[in-house]
Amino acid sequence: MLQPQAHTEAGSPWLPCVSPATRRRRARQTALRHDDSRGQRHAMFHLDRARILDSDVFLFVLDGRVPDEGACVELGIAYCQKYLQNNEKLLVGLHTDTRAAFIGGRLNPMVRVPLDYVVDDVESLLRLLAGHGSGAEDGTERPRE
Repeated sequence: MLQPQAHTEAGSPWLPCVSPATRRRRARQTALRHDDSRGQRHAMFHLDRARILDSDVFLFVLDGRVPDEGACVELGIAYCQKYLQNNEKLLVGLHTDTRAAFIGGRLNPMVRVPLDYVVDDVESLLRLLAGHGSGAEDGTERPRE
């Protein structure tokens, strides 16, 4: 069985069990995956942004060890719209996962503070959404961290 051994070839680490041709092929495949010549990334961003700005409620699923980077950007877009336009968009976090990368399991303040509410189960989320607009939040508290 081959054991990985770090070597240097042209300044980059490689494993002896992977041929140079395979490394070059993988590098080309990676470059093609990241190629934006068709504008797909821009189209996805603009569509996503439009949907966020048109929504009345922004739901951020916070499960996982750390929050998703793309969802953090989406939260920033939703929060800026709410803050700058003084609109009533509801920003909610759903955090059912006990894993967390932060001390004491608390969310990073840059993620937690923009959220109006963080709920820890689907039933609480449904009660919150049912009360949205009626002034009744059904006991869900904002300062949960």
